[in-house]
Amino acid sequence: METGDLMNLLTPEGLRLLDDVTALESSLDIVAHVPRLRKQGFDAGLVAAVVTQARLRHKARGKFGEFADRMLFTQAGLEQATRLSVAAHHASRFARAGFTRVADLGCGIGGDALALASLSLAVHAVDADEVTATLAAFNLAPFESCTVEQSLAENVDLASYNALWFDPARRSAGHNSTGRLTDPSEWSPNLKWVFERAGEKPSGIKLGPGFPLEMIPRELGASPVEAQWIDIGGETVELVLWAGALARAGVGRAALVIAPDSSGGGYHELTAAGESIDPEVGELGAFIYEPHGAVIRARLIGDLARSLDAHALDEHIAYLSADAHTPTPFADAFRVLDTFPVDPKKISPALAEHNIGTLEIKKRGVAIDPAVFRTKLKLRGENAATLLLMRRGVGARSQRVAILAERV
Repeated sequence: METGDLMNLLTPEGLRLLDDVTALESSLDIVAHVPRLRKQGFDAGLVAAVVTQARLRHKARGKFGEFADRMLFTQAGLEQATRLSVAAHHASRFARAGFTRVADLGCGIGGDALALASLSLAVHAVDADEVTATLAAFNLAPFESCTVEQSLAENVDLASYNALWFDPARRSAGHNSTGRLTDPSEWSPNLKWVFERAGEKPSGIKLGPGFPLEMIPRELGASPVEAQWIDIGGETVELVLWAGALARAGVGRAALVIAPDSSGGGYHELTAAGESIDPEVGELGAFIYEPHGAVIRARLIGDLARSLDAHALDEHIAYLSADAHTPTPFADAFRVLDTFPVDPKKISPALAEHNIGTLEIKKRGVAIDPAVFRTKLKLRGENAATLLLMRRGVGARSQRVAILAERV
């Protein structure tokens, strides 16, 4: 979105039209509505901006729920925005610690600032991009305690704020197609500056979940750092580094699993002072556990295994196994049905015997394309199952194996 398109949209006529189009049932209805808007005499540029925003609002409902229908987005801004359920968790930590004035540096379209402001915290949201800052101002307008500034984070006077939230831009500039920046010195603000500021005031720093473990500092200033990986709906979405009074005593690593809003499962967390000791490798039991990504990223697989009375199946693979099933929010569980060599000719007869027509294929530690492997199997039946293609064992004794299982 360019500045001119945004200015056309931010008119009473543009916003009324946007609300009308957003109310349509689906993205297909929105696209089909374009000729009618053009026939009514609306400017082509305005129609394009309205249609784009309406489609983004529909897409944003997965992150922002009902709030999405009163917000404005760019494609890149929506992709990079914090989900509202995750942002609410971040905001509650600031509120519980007693902070009242927070600077949100790299606010994007305002997802985290919205959650902070909804808890009556005074928030100053900052973004370097003119269009993005304007969208954030629109999205945060209902909150009198929230202000927005277009500026480089490095140019903001932070003296009056008692806590900081950083979400450095980790992708190239742009509102639609952007590329990932792998060098932290190219981020905006750059990571060195972020770490320096976080050593001065209590801070939360949002990073990608794949941020290298060796680059996580043990301390910022005089404060130990807490590293918290967050998983929602089976996807590991981010890593947050907490410093100062926002870091919890005795917690160096944490894996937070947030169930989807529709499930009502809530928040579950596995914490430890540091990396856990890896579990021992053992034989295949009656059940297999696949730890969630946040647990794997946080290197807490050993703690999870011990809580389940489980062991690893391979020294390099994050699958656990046990003879009994223990419900856990930190892993998906499967009941073992059968085992085979990784050979479609050996597997297909068993699939037929179990009447399996729907097969989920997972793989770890083996160079196999599941889509290609599926074409070699005969799937005819009414039942569903999971096929785990993996390695089992230790060192030279490790071997490839296919395990037929069903989700618990």
